[in-house]
Amino acid sequence: MSGLDLEELAEIELQRDEEEAAALGAARRPSAAPSVAPPAGPDPELSTNHPFYDVARHGILQVAGEDRFGRRVITFSCCRMPPSHELNHRRLLEYLKYTLDQYVESDYTIVYFHYGLNSQNKPSLRWLQSAYKEFDRRYKKNLKALYVVHPTNFIKILWTILKPLVSHKFGKKVTYFNYLSELREHLKYDQLSIPQEVLRYDEELRNLHAGRLPPPTKTPPPRPPLPTQQFGVSLQYLKDKNQGELIPPVLRYTVTYLREKGLHTEGLFRRSASVQTVREIQRLYNQAVILKTFLRELPQPLLTFEAYEQILEITSVESSLRVTCCRQILQNLPEHNYAVLSYLMGFLHEVSQESISNKMNSSNLACVFGLNLIWPSQGASSLSALVPLNLFTELLIEYYEKVFSGRGERGAEASEQGAPGARGSVPNEGAAAGDRPASGDRPASGLARPPLPPRPLTTAWRLL
Repeated sequence: MSGLDLEELAEIELQRDEEEAAALGAARRPSAAPSVAPPAGPDPELSTNHPFYDVARHGILQVAGEDRFGRRVITFSCCRMPPSHELNHRRLLEYLKYTLDQYVESDYTIVYFHYGLNSQNKPSLRWLQSAYKEFDRRYKKNLKALYVVHPTNFIKILWTILKPLVSHKFGKKVTYFNYLSELREHLKYDQLSIPQEVLRYDEELRNLHAGRLPPPTKTPPPRPPLPTQQFGVSLQYLKDKNQGELIPPVLRYTVTYLREKGLHTEGLFRRSASVQTVREIQRLYNQAVILKTFLRELPQPLLTFEAYEQILEITSVESSLRVTCCRQILQNLPEHNYAVLSYLMGFLHEVSQESISNKMNSSNLACVFGLNLIWPSQGASSLSALVPLNLFTELLIEYYEKVFSGRGERGAEASEQGAPGARGSVPNEGAAAGDRPASGDRPASGLARPPLPPRPLTTAWRLL
């Protein structure tokens, strides 16, 4: 079959998809005419100064937490695409690249919600072909999974058309899911940003195939934490279980090991381990020694829910005052949170000073750790929140000494617990990011080094 025939067949299948979706909606709501999915309201955190505001305001792309491997998840929702005459698809491609540029240095996952693509809003086949070609190896290498939700015959035909362009290695990353429930095995489902239209369509599909509503899910009662548990428990719990130490053992031992063995490892923190490795370390340590996982599973973020809105305002603060603003925000943290944050940021500052060998400067580290230090009390951070959250984290790392000065007794107590402290010079507070010297050009800080971790941790870390 020729390419032209396939393209015509794809158009036919897309029209059939629209008819089936309309019929399904009518069957569930016989008294109402089939409705057109309303566009998503603008993100309240999205500024009109955003370089891609004309595209971003539709909410087509969303940052949606992490998958089971700790990789950042980005969702693409077709139902939020306006008619083609209202959306510049070239701008959409540029916006997609602009978004991915913030993640491509680390492993990431894309979830594509196919429902809502129709003959009015679909991009042309030529656009799809050029889009795939423009996403070079830099984008494809660290894309670890592409999940296609609610696929149809149109998707299968489209895949056949694009197959000559798609490498075998990339093709193995694509997984199809007929129902949203199938995502639960791979992602932190509750963090996903799923449009209501997709949720409704998924329910209609399940009811159609099952013939009846599924029984309500019973949530088992929460179990008390294990005495040795390190993940998913509060900082206070860890302090009580560890003779009053402020710095949790999982954090101290991991930092100690990485300081001894990993400061010169290229891409430190950037690459994610296999799920088998993570589970084995969790089993040994309770059982785990992975910094990002530990931070993300705290019941409340290390920077606290209360600081979230303040941190989002950092981009509106004059650059010469941002370090002072960071210090003021941290003054309101609980004592324990401040001590743990100071310990972690001191270590990351040390990592950034070795960026010539490990390729992880303060900006790279901020991209990795930013969303693991703070998130909103409801849902996941929006895409527009990414810039201020990462900027705030970068300031904590880059200007560690200035940001964490002036806390007096609390800082001293953290030092007594073995918190690292950078001794190198700190650039002027008002220096722009582009004017700062490369992190790797500064001398190593010579931080105090806590005792080596127990042998089980060393054994587990070899799995990484």
